[in-house]
Amino acid sequence: MLLLAGALRVATVPGFARAVAVFSFTVALSAQPARCVLQRFSAFFFFFPFSNLSANCWSHLHLVNMFNSYNVKFYHSKALTSPYPGSRIERSQVTEDKVSWLIEWKDYSPVEYTAMSVLAGPSWADPQINAKGFSPKFNERDGEVERRSLNGLYVVENGRPRNPVGRTGLTGRGLLGRWGPNHAADPVVTRWKRDTSGNKITHPVTGKNILQFVAIKRRDCGEWAIPGGMVDPGEKISATLKREFEEEALNALQKSPEEKAELEKQLHKLFSQEHFVVYRGYVDDPRNTDNAWIETEAVNYHDETGETMDNLPLEAGDDAGRVKWVDISEKLKLYASHSYFIKLVTEKRGAHWSEDPGPECCE
Repeated sequence: MLLLAGALRVATVPGFARAVAVFSFTVALSAQPARCVLQRFSAFFFFFPFSNLSANCWSHLHLVNMFNSYNVKFYHSKALTSPYPGSRIERSQVTEDKVSWLIEWKDYSPVEYTAMSVLAGPSWADPQINAKGFSPKFNERDGEVERRSLNGLYVVENGRPRNPVGRTGLTGRGLLGRWGPNHAADPVVTRWKRDTSGNKITHPVTGKNILQFVAIKRRDCGEWAIPGGMVDPGEKISATLKREFEEEALNALQKSPEEKAELEKQLHKLFSQEHFVVYRGYVDDPRNTDNAWIETEAVNYHDETGETMDNLPLEAGDDAGRVKWVDISEKLKLYASHSYFIKLVTEKRGAHWSEDPGPECCE
């Protein structure tokens, strides 16, 4: 049973006529107290018909965006970690009950930090907010730069966009180039695990087929992740997904023009077939700040027979230290929210995920 309790506030975003309804909820999943826990979160609904809300019972609540299609934002956790990646900067401590912007906190004093690599003014980064001639159009398509959020309107306060999920203990942009949403793309390339005879391998406990995906080990933090990266200005998501996979999992940047052309030819079949959009929205990422955050579109490209990917030798490149096929299960510990994306893929494909099916605590 899903119990929701909360209050409604209505706020307007500067420059926009329409109102944003903001709810603060307490969620209780009952019947199995050992597994179904109490979770408090804040959510933004953009003219969302509340009567349409439905929920599935997870063995644990995901803290970012369980009901992604309904624009519900959850308390983040990795965006509160210290030190900030690539630095010795410690965030101001933000307890769970103070994350939401709806909670008044007059003494909130976040640390200001933007990395020198961003302040140096590379092509992929915005200038500082007060820079002469810089007038970003937040919540809009700003020339070739996409400043709209996948989760709807966000608040702009004192000229700075505000993280829609809540406080992070850090202002500025950290390592992120754009003020507001920084759009990324994550290609989840999968195949079935097979034995030497080509037969699908099933898990001995669940009897479900085991799915594998191409994983990279990030150079910056050493964590395993889905190969992916930032969307270039004016670039289509489909192009980013294919480009990032080629660069990080196939080392396309170091290939000769002839070798790259062959890669393109072989990948065309995989990336042009029917695919599954796993997730679109905010990502709980350790690089997020109060004024800049990651949003992504994760897409699953599945090689059903395995023939396409068998002909493509994996080779780490760009930001990847290593690359390999990884068996999927709940035991995987991946970067940012990538474990959540992988879980959604296994559900879609009917593959093995957990040996523990969990309690049937939701109707």
